[in-house]
Amino acid sequence: MTEIENIAKEIRKQIYRIAHFAGGGHMGASFSMADLISVLYFDDVLKYDASHPEWEERDKFILSKGHACYALYAALAKAGYFPEEELRSVGQAGSKFGGHPKMHDIPGVEASTGALGHGLSFAIGIAYANKTDQKKSHVYVVLGDGECQEGSVWEGALSAPTLGLDNLTVIVDHNKLQAMDNLENIVHMQPFADKWKAFGWNVTEIDGHNYTEIKEALLLREQGKPTLVIAHTVKGKGVSFMENVPIWHYRMPNEQELPVLMRELGLSEEDLK
Repeated sequence: MTEIENIAKEIRKQIYRIAHFAGGGHMGASFSMADLISVLYFDDVLKYDASHPEWEERDKFILSKGHACYALYAALAKAGYFPEEELRSVGQAGSKFGGHPKMHDIPGVEASTGALGHGLSFAIGIAYANKTDQKKSHVYVVLGDGECQEGSVWEGALSAPTLGLDNLTVIVDHNKLQAMDNLENIVHMQPFADKWKAFGWNVTEIDGHNYTEIKEALLLREQGKPTLVIAHTVKGKGVSFMENVPIWHYRMPNEQELPVLMRELGLSEEDLK
């Protein structure tokens, strides 16, 4: 197993630990993007300094699908923004860690998100400011595919190419499920890639669990164009009974399911104490 595979495995273990101590959470959406965020933070893609979270030259990552914040919290803790032990307080009264990420309170969180459809516009504003100020910083944002049913996403999709934001990369976590059902059963999104291409984006499609493909896509640049990475993923990836099952948008395992989850994630009883 490669180093980045080991990191992704640790991220998934931490996601469940957070949910365990919090008493709930959006694990399916967090598991689907665990490989994406592992490459972003730990495979020489995102430029950051955890000891100086406000470093002016840093790249910025915005998790627009804020309900998947457990994956972000796990990555930030592993990167050294705060001690991993603090994640035991997620969802507790008085904790700075809620069910959606909050900027200023949590080191490394660049935007408060959760009301879907806003992260892209926020990222466009940062990328445009960076371009105007001639900064070399890059902006990355992860959208949910269900989130792309929001009209504000398509307003942003029109704006970014108009502004020539080649310092912006959008990753769509395309797991084909949303809260209640399969994506296409709720709103028809296909042909998804063609829509973004028609708006002027540099579009690539990848296996969102293939680490080589992820890194290559995140480093893609085309002069004068923002980049869209459609990452085909599996919601609940890493836990067999969660994979591609809509009910796992927000649910905790029962007594029969928990031993399976622990075995497949490599968790021990000690990890949950």
